[in-house]
Amino acid sequence: METNLHTTASGLSMPSVDARLALSQHSQLNRRDKLRALLLLFLVLVLFHWFSAALAQQQTEPVDITHANHKAANNAPLDRSGKARKGKASYYGKKFYSKEMADGTRMNPQSNVAASKTLPIGTKAKVTNLDTGASAVVVIKDRGPYVKDRIVDVSPKTADKLGLKENGTAPVEVKPVEVPQSDGSVKPGAGAVQTPGGK
Repeated sequence: METNLHTTASGLSMPSVDARLALSQHSQLNRRDKLRALLLLFLVLVLFHWFSAALAQQQTEPVDITHANHKAANNAPLDRSGKARKGKASYYGKKFYSKEMADGTRMNPQSNVAASKTLPIGTKAKVTNLDTGASAVVVIKDRGPYVKDRIVDVSPKTADKLGLKENGTAPVEVKPVEVPQSDGSVKPGAGAVQTPGGK
């Protein structure tokens, strides 16, 4: 019977050159397989982390058609004229409660905050429901709404005062009362109360 083993002077058998070569190649294959497995595991972990981060970001930043386009808000020309405008009003949904507004404060559903695409932040304005005549004074602290023909989003408390909650929207007139100017001054708007004597 032939064997690949050589006998030494002491009677011990040694693997042949072919057997050692095969063992060395097998060892190299094992190292390559281990490296491939580690590389694959690394790629899977990186992809998992990336998808997890993307999902977390998507869940923490809800998209809503009324407040989604913040970039457009920053590019919208501001109306510092104080003129009255007519359009539709809507109100903030529950998912916006406590969210940060454009002025950096948190949305409080029990406040008189409002959002406008064009009125400067800090503007006080009188909003009047043209169907019912109900009105309320709001402070512009956010940007939006981004739906055609809507000119203002109001807080739920203000929506109750204006009678918006039944239909979700209503035709309104927005008359600025106090309009911050770019030089730091404040200009009275169309909604400013006229006192006797014309002031």
